[in-house]
Amino acid sequence: MKILALELSSGQGSIAWLEGDPFAVSFSNDRKHSGLFFENLQRCSQQFGAPDLIVVGLGPGSYAGVRIAIAAAVGLRMASAAKLIGIPSICAIDTGVRGYCAIGDARRHSFFLARVHAGKLIEGPSLHSAAELDAKIMDAAIPVYASESLVQFPQVIIAFPSARTLAVLARDQADEISDSQSLEPIYLREPHITMPKASRASAIIS
Repeated sequence: MKILALELSSGQGSIAWLEGDPFAVSFSNDRKHSGLFFENLQRCSQQFGAPDLIVVGLGPGSYAGVRIAIAAAVGLRMASAAKLIGIPSICAIDTGVRGYCAIGDARRHSFFLARVHAGKLIEGPSLHSAAELDAKIMDAAIPVYASESLVQFPQVIIAFPSARTLAVLARDQADEISDSQSLEPIYLREPHITMPKASRASAIIS
């Protein structure tokens, strides 16, 4: 099976192809370097052609990055008729161990915690304060990873989700995951929407 994997949830993006001689490339992933993703995706497509299966990392992490990866995956699906599935990015952190915890900054003075075993999300992600998360990390009997430096938790190991690992998970779990016509990033909380205040002109008219 020819598998294309796209992962953009952290500061290190990656693309991988799994079939025959495997291909994997990593690159800086931020708003200033988003072009690197498309350059490498074009290179991969020209070298290998159309995939049978596309897998995309769903986060949690960079909202913009995950959305870009999903949009690209949906476009490629339409062009190739490949099966498309999503897997949490934190399940594909390249750790070399079967069981671990993943944490990250959830903004608004909170952090997320998730537990992964054998490439599957078995707990979370749940939100915690810094003090709550510190206590949970102290109690954890397995390694704890993050894809960004968090000054509150210097003991945590830095590691990134890997498109190569994502592709292997997709190969092993493809029969368990339904084809997705549309995919959604993993949201850590409900959207926070602020309604615009009525303009002075509107107030006068009313």
